[in-house]
Amino acid sequence: MSHTIPSTTPGTATAGTPKKAALASFLGSAVEYYDFFIFGSAAALIFPHVFFPSADANAAIMSFATFGFAYVARPVGAIILGHFGDRIGRQRVLMFTLVLMGGATFIIGCLPDFNSIGWWAPTLLVFARLCQGLSAAGEQAGASSMTLEHAPDNRRSFFTSWTLTGTQGGQILAALVFIPVVALPDEIKYGIGWRIPFWLSAVVVLVAFFIRRTLHEPPAFAEAKKNNQIAKLPVADLLRLHWADVLRVICCAFISAVSTVFGTLAIAYAKDVAHVNSTITLWLVVAANVVALGTQPVFGRMADRIGRKPVFIYGAVASAIMTPVFLLTLESGNVPLMFLVSVVYFAFGYAAANAVWPSFYGEMFSTKVRFSGLAIGTQIGFLMAGFAPTIVTAIGGTKAGGWVQISIFTGVICVIAAVSAMTARESFKTPTAELGLK
Repeated sequence: MSHTIPSTTPGTATAGTPKKAALASFLGSAVEYYDFFIFGSAAALIFPHVFFPSADANAAIMSFATFGFAYVARPVGAIILGHFGDRIGRQRVLMFTLVLMGGATFIIGCLPDFNSIGWWAPTLLVFARLCQGLSAAGEQAGASSMTLEHAPDNRRSFFTSWTLTGTQGGQILAALVFIPVVALPDEIKYGIGWRIPFWLSAVVVLVAFFIRRTLHEPPAFAEAKKNNQIAKLPVADLLRLHWADVLRVICCAFISAVSTVFGTLAIAYAKDVAHVNSTITLWLVVAANVVALGTQPVFGRMADRIGRKPVFIYGAVASAIMTPVFLLTLESGNVPLMFLVSVVYFAFGYAAANAVWPSFYGEMFSTKVRFSGLAIGTQIGFLMAGFAPTIVTAIGGTKAGGWVQISIFTGVICVIAAVSAMTARESFKTPTAELGLK
């Protein structure tokens, strides 16, 4: 991690710019996905009691469906935000996504419950969740594009890995905040207690806002704008020149479902089937993500040395193998073993694919359409992640023996991602200025 950063490499206006871009991406992603993941935790543990009729047996399914609605909005947001990200700049769009996510999350904490306003409560919850989805659609694509274009050619994967490491930081914060909430008496927990994590998002949004606003546009984008090489309709150029790459990214992005299986669905499975205390399952998420903070940059460095494809494919295969092992461990009642397996599964398996995809996907596209290509491809693929809990819950994945359904589902999406990655070009030796050019 101590390699000298060449000042003459495209994408590095100054020696410190790549580090600053990586830091801004890390913090912005941490804030965005703190907001995003506290919704996931609440959907598993809180919302079935607060926003739906208490006697409704399908409350859990409907609650997970609200989690998935954000993923419906994300492809729409990808088209809109991708267009403006490729037209007016990465930094401006990233400022917008930060404010939108923070505002929507704060509003969720203020919503009345079902007993107060009936079905208007889940309706308003879905609306706020859609706003979160619109925001998230542009966050990772914009942050990844900006960091990749600022980074030196030989360290793009390392620097862009910090975008997803920020995502892990957000998940850690979300779990840490929810641990004391689930320990509260029910009257407080389902009253004001669950709202506090949503209100706290306003503080972290302000911090990230002031850091991100000082970052300049990448030299590659600034040069394209100066030379009037900005696409008038980026989506049209994307679909004309890169339609195969968009399809490839969509299929590769199915791997993100592993994250929701681990961080959302497994919480419900552990609670309902394995009868594991919710506090313990949240600590499992924290432990695995803390270790991933260290392993993801390592996987990023590895991809800079041996290529994006082998690291990504390893992460997909490891995730498929470790999913049933993790779920059966939850049923064992052996808490130390649960922690060990969760760390191996997430931080040494899935983290490989997670760390590499920002550079792997981003390098498939040219500067003119990179934001749009990343946003549209990933957000359509992420639909699988968004509805994974709903699909698996509906087919009995959170009932006794449900580890089979969850494992088959995860195995299939991991195989699709791995096979799709095999068809991609290896780009780790390609200069930034030549990426996406055929």
